[in-house]
Amino acid sequence: MMLTDLKPGNCGRIVAINGGCGAKESLALRGISEGGKLRVISCRGPVVIEIDRNTIVLGRGIAQKILVI
Repeated sequence: MMLTDLKPGNCGRIVAINGGCGAKESLALRGISEGGKLRVISCRGPVVIEIDRNTIVLGRGIAQKILVI
Protein backbone atom coordinates (compact mmCIF):
# COMPACT_ATOMS: atom_id res chain seq x y z
CA MET A 1 0.00 0.00 0.00
CA MET A 2 1.05 3.60 -0.47
CA LEU A 3 2.02 5.92 2.36
CA THR A 4 -1.07 8.00 1.63
CA ASP A 5 -3.28 4.97 2.44
CA LEU A 6 -2.20 4.98 6.09
CA LYS A 7 -4.29 6.79 8.70
CA PRO A 8 -2.92 9.10 11.42
CA GLY A 9 -1.33 7.02 14.18
CA ASN A 10 -0.58 4.06 11.88
CA CYS A 11 2.97 2.77 11.63
CA GLY A 12 4.68 1.12 8.70
CA ARG A 13 7.95 0.05 7.14
CA ILE A 14 9.11 1.41 3.78
CA VAL A 15 9.51 -1.43 1.29
CA ALA A 16 10.06 0.53 -1.93
CA ILE A 17 10.23 4.02 -3.39
CA ASN A 18 8.79 4.28 -6.89
CA GLY A 19 10.69 7.25 -8.24
CA GLY A 20 13.75 8.27 -10.12
CA CYS A 21 17.21 8.79 -8.72
CA GLY A 22 16.43 12.41 -7.87
CA ALA A 23 13.36 11.53 -5.80
CA LYS A 24 15.17 8.74 -3.98
CA GLU A 25 18.16 10.96 -3.25
CA SER A 26 15.95 13.80 -2.00
CA LEU A 27 14.09 11.43 0.33
CA ALA A 28 17.34 9.82 1.51
CA LEU A 29 18.67 13.24 2.51
CA ARG A 30 15.60 13.57 4.76
CA GLY A 31 16.22 10.16 6.30
CA ILE A 32 13.60 8.30 4.27
CA SER A 33 14.85 5.10 2.67
CA GLU A 34 13.82 1.48 2.16
CA GLY A 35 13.60 -0.43 5.42
CA GLY A 36 12.85 2.67 7.51
CA LYS A 37 10.06 2.59 10.09
CA LEU A 38 7.66 5.51 10.19
CA ARG A 39 4.50 6.72 11.90
CA VAL A 40 1.87 8.90 10.23
CA ILE A 41 1.02 12.04 12.20
CA SER A 42 -1.34 13.73 9.73
CA CYS A 43 -2.56 13.09 6.22
CA ARG A 44 -4.77 16.11 5.62
CA GLY A 45 -3.16 18.11 2.86
CA PRO A 46 0.57 17.37 3.06
CA VAL A 47 1.52 14.09 4.73
CA VAL A 48 3.31 14.53 8.05
CA ILE A 49 5.34 11.56 9.27
CA GLU A 50 7.73 10.78 12.09
CA ILE A 51 10.80 8.74 11.23
CA ASP A 52 13.79 8.26 13.55
CA ARG A 53 12.31 10.84 15.96
CA ASN A 54 12.25 13.47 13.18
CA THR A 55 9.06 15.05 11.89
CA ILE A 56 8.97 15.34 8.09
CA VAL A 57 6.35 16.95 5.85
CA LEU A 58 5.88 15.46 2.38
CA GLY A 59 3.72 16.57 -0.50
CA ARG A 60 1.04 14.07 -1.50
CA GLY A 61 2.71 13.42 -4.87
CA ILE A 62 5.97 12.20 -3.40
CA ALA A 63 4.14 10.40 -0.56
CA GLN A 64 2.24 8.35 -3.15
CA LYS A 65 5.55 7.00 -4.46
CA ILE A 66 6.44 5.47 -1.09
CA LEU A 67 5.25 1.88 -0.61
CA VAL A 68 4.81 0.63 2.94
CA ILE A 69 3.70 -2.52 4.77
